[in-house]
Amino acid sequence: MPIRVMLVDDQELLRTGFRMVLQSQQDIEIVAEAGDGVQALEILAGTEVDVILMDVRMPRMDGVEATRRICAQQDAAAAGDPGSGTGPRVLILTTFDLDEYAFAALKAGASGFLLKDVPPTELVAAIRAVRGGDAVVAPTTTRRMIDRFATVLPSSMPPADTPELARLTEREREVLLLIAQGLSNGEIAARLSLSEATVKTHVGRILTKLQLRDRVQAVVLAYETGLVRAQL
Repeated sequence: MPIRVMLVDDQELLRTGFRMVLQSQQDIEIVAEAGDGVQALEILAGTEVDVILMDVRMPRMDGVEATRRICAQQDAAAAGDPGSGTGPRVLILTTFDLDEYAFAALKAGASGFLLKDVPPTELVAAIRAVRGGDAVVAPTTTRRMIDRFATVLPSSMPPADTPELARLTEREREVLLLIAQGLSNGEIAARLSLSEATVKTHVGRILTKLQLRDRVQAVVLAYETGLVRAQL
């Protein structure tokens, strides 16, 4: 079954460009387009979508608020029916590598962000990765964004006192710390002398216990709880 993609951008020319690139892929289908967040939410109410390419700066409702509402709806649906699925995953489109809007969207539940001038091959690979459950922002990139926008993070209690981290075992906390430092599963496995499969299991448990969507949100949470400190 092809990956069902929705394009959300107030610039029709950009949507046309993305559509031309994506329609050439046999495993990707453009099922909807919208010019702002309000229209996107209206269309999503009656359209099955796997991945949303979401602009951040749009009239009426920007991509951050739209992402927040989409993810909140998914969380509510999952709470009422655990078997209901994850719903569409959001990829934020931004003009600048370090964009406060993109950062806010990651906190809101987006699975990553792409620059609008992303090469076609990377765009396609990102959509496939997100559809498969991965995040497309490298943890090191997320850390740079957090370091820059650390002032928007809440003041944190010491890590040992946070209720979120209290849910984790000592090993899971170690793994979360290494995720926040930008290490891949293979690198974490080497650091902790574990198999990569074991690390993958730990990562899955961390995401489940902390009710996180992916590694990107795990990095954000590690900073918010004080497990890792932003380098100001």
